[in-house]
Amino acid sequence: MPITAEEFETARPRLLSVAHRMLGSAHDAQDAVQTAWLRAVTARSSPSIDNPSSWLTTVTARVCLDELRARRRRDEAPLLADAIPAAELAADETILRTEDVSRALMVLLNQLTPPQRVAYVLHDLFSVPFDRIAHVLGGTVSSAKKHASRARQRLGSGEYASESSGRPDQRIVDSFMTAARTGDTRRMIQLLAPDSVRDADAALLPRGSRTAIIGAGDIASETVHFRHRIQAACRLTVNNRPVYLIAPGGHPLATIEISTADQKVTRITLRSARTDNHFTAALP
Repeated sequence: MPITAEEFETARPRLLSVAHRMLGSAHDAQDAVQTAWLRAVTARSSPSIDNPSSWLTTVTARVCLDELRARRRRDEAPLLADAIPAAELAADETILRTEDVSRALMVLLNQLTPPQRVAYVLHDLFSVPFDRIAHVLGGTVSSAKKHASRARQRLGSGEYASESSGRPDQRIVDSFMTAARTGDTRRMIQLLAPDSVRDADAALLPRGSRTAIIGAGDIASETVHFRHRIQAACRLTVNNRPVYLIAPGGHPLATIEISTADQKVTRITLRSARTDNHFTAALP
């Protein structure tokens, strides 16, 4: 057998990272890496492999590509956070924090085709050369490069709705979100208009909570209790509107749309994420 158990264990952390970026799930990544190992141990004897990590990465990428294509054939939409078991969601969140993975990127990768996602992850995130990517995809080097290029274009193609006069002051929005993440009630009250409104879907609130709250003090006091959710938020555009997306583990849960006027936050609207939401990168 050309790959030893020790070589596999050495490569496992990288393989899990690659599979996680491709599949978006720590649980699915574990399955993919295990499948790659089973394929390795059941393969026919062959000459010694010079780079076991590289060989295993290729096999793992093929397993992930097969899974992504199977999802597409089944017409499966990416799972929203509330449809994922708590333990799996926690595992995905742990990876994002410990490996410093972009939360927004994990959401956006779901917008790509399987070949685009594989090519982008392998080349742009893990520096795999295009000749090996072409081998994974079963195509040419030129086509592999095109898949990666199209992925980059799609990941960076955000644009806001045309009514520029309705855009929020992003500096005020970002300042408010920073204060919300840290539980800085005083700063939130400074940024909120006295008659500001918080409007939310009932499903996002504890049972019996009011779906609408008016007043800077009440909004700031409530926001402190949801600090853990806000810490899992990232800037994106959703259906061409600039929002913050709460995405624990990189899985959409809810959008936070903040309106401003005269350098104050006037309205905060929270809506549950939907499977038909279209996500693109936030503009600077």
